[in-house]
Amino acid sequence: MPADPTDSPLVTIVTPAYNEEKLLSECIESVLAQSYTNWDYLIVNNCSEDGTLAIAEKYAASDGRIRVVSNSSLLPAVANFNSALRQIRPDSKYAKILFADDWMFPECLERMVSLAEANPSVGIVGAYGHQGQVVLWTGVPFPDKVLRGREICRRRLLGGPYVFGTATALLLRADLVRDRDPFYNEANAHAADSEACFDLLKTCDFGFVHQVLTFSRVRAGSLLEASRELNASAGDTLRELVVYGPYYLTPEEYAERLGATISKYYDFLAENLLRRRSGKFWDFHKEMLCRSGVAFSRWALASAIVRKIVNRFRLHGKGEVRWGL
Repeated sequence: MPADPTDSPLVTIVTPAYNEEKLLSECIESVLAQSYTNWDYLIVNNCSEDGTLAIAEKYAASDGRIRVVSNSSLLPAVANFNSALRQIRPDSKYAKILFADDWMFPECLERMVSLAEANPSVGIVGAYGHQGQVVLWTGVPFPDKVLRGREICRRRLLGGPYVFGTATALLLRADLVRDRDPFYNEANAHAADSEACFDLLKTCDFGFVHQVLTFSRVRAGSLLEASRELNASAGDTLRELVVYGPYYLTPEEYAERLGATISKYYDFLAENLLRRRSGKFWDFHKEMLCRSGVAFSRWALASAIVRKIVNRFRLHGKGEVRWGL
């Protein structure tokens, strides 16, 4: 990077925050520790009832690159993300969401901006990231740094690895953010970030830094934890296939993949029926099927249960059965 930070493109970092007094300082300190210094940092306080605002204002008073904005009313999480992104600076070339309970390693911005600047076709830059104690979002073959947007989406829809990460793990070209309002689909709380990637990569490429650059915290009460409890990824995978498969896949690929995905979905539901999951679980997955244009079928569920029972007896005959699910 050039020695003079004013010669480098401006990056707006956005942190939406609601009742984050225990973790916000760690998040802000990770921004201050960046080796890349030409950044503008916007912290959006979503009507917090704890010391979040005071912490943000303390840091803003000591560094002119930090701005603090408070919402006039409490917004749902994804709506708050969109509100924050609308306030990125007009002269920013790149935008980066950093959730208040996450943080960046010191070279995060430097590595991501360097890759984007060297490859103008890239609109989204990802990287490896810690999620809790696990390194995720692997799957881009080393040493490839740039993949065609269509190809990375096609691989994903055909069952390949998920490499988009969370919003914290991505750097976005700011013009793409400004051209998409709202940036995230507020009706898709569990996979709005993935949906945005599928849409944007129709017209740009995907860059990937082969380095761990971010940390995402797993904690009770978060959107991530709620998604895991419902296993929302099963429904999200089907919906993404239905919405984007006709664009990224051939008709033959799409038809084959759709049939296999629906069958796998009902196998998953059959297993959870035997686990006696809650009504909330079933309401969620029935809604996901409906939103994907696939009506919930009791016959398909019954068929999946029969398949599981038959497979159990086959394994039992071989002495391999495990009755615990």
